[in-house]
Amino acid sequence: MDIRQLRYFVAVAQEANFTRAAELMHISQPGISAQIRQLENDLGATLLDRSGRTVVPTAVGEVALAHAHSVLSSMEALRRAVDEMNGLVRGRLVVGMVTACTVQPLFDALSSFHLAHPGVEISLVEDGSATLAEYVRAGSVDLALIGAARQAPEDLDGWPVISEPIVAAVPVGHPLAETDGITLAELMAHPLICLPEGTGVRATLDQAAAARGLTPAVALQASAPAAVVNLAERGLGVAVLSATMAAPHTGLRTVAITDADVPAVLALIAAQVKSPALRELLRHCRQSFGGSPTPAGAVPASSAGA
Repeated sequence: MDIRQLRYFVAVAQEANFTRAAELMHISQPGISAQIRQLENDLGATLLDRSGRTVVPTAVGEVALAHAHSVLSSMEALRRAVDEMNGLVRGRLVVGMVTACTVQPLFDALSSFHLAHPGVEISLVEDGSATLAEYVRAGSVDLALIGAARQAPEDLDGWPVISEPIVAAVPVGHPLAETDGITLAELMAHPLICLPEGTGVRATLDQAAAARGLTPAVALQASAPAAVVNLAERGLGVAVLSATMAAPHTGLRTVAITDADVPAVLALIAAQVKSPALRELLRHCRQSFGGSPTPAGAVPASSAGA
């Protein structure tokens, strides 16, 4: 029995699936299965029930899982204590990014951190904002750049990078193209194109509409802001985007949504407990983003509020 096997066991129990756990731990599915079977052989007990559609701990597995969490926490505490005493930063960090992320300050921070601390392995994960927040809560992602409505999740440490309104974007010649602003109720009269649920822009639209008793009927959705823009440019509906997403596209006219008072926020989030490596990466992030909670112009149009 070794620490690696305990990590694999915890990952499978957390994901309830060998394949997802293998992807999370960067190992093949047969490899993680073999390691956990070896752990079960060493302990002389079956830890996971594999008979159903999802993998769940057995009664013995539940007891073992609690001890595995305790052992891994103790190992991490030992590593942090030694690192802090020696003034070293090493280990592994998993950084999450919203899908189709092109936020240059984040890339700059990762680059400067890597140059300063080449001994720290950095892994990148792309997903929707809501999923990334769950990964941070579970501890499988250390730091994530997410989109949110109004503010970052309150149960996580969050640092807003930018806060801006959502807008409507239509091609030239559209009935809304010559208006200075529209209400949410007026917006709902048109087919909408938006990012999917789990993104900051979509959450912003849904919350602003719900506050006025409205339910958006999204006709088309795409996971990348550029795809939303392309669909709107072809006249397939009214795009709902953050202001910087829509601003640089000459084929679209941006129209203010006058009563959408829930801002789209792009934020860095991290768990409450931070390793020395994570604290150092956060320092690089603050420097890269200009040291301000909402640095003007720090986020390119293609990603703000995703």
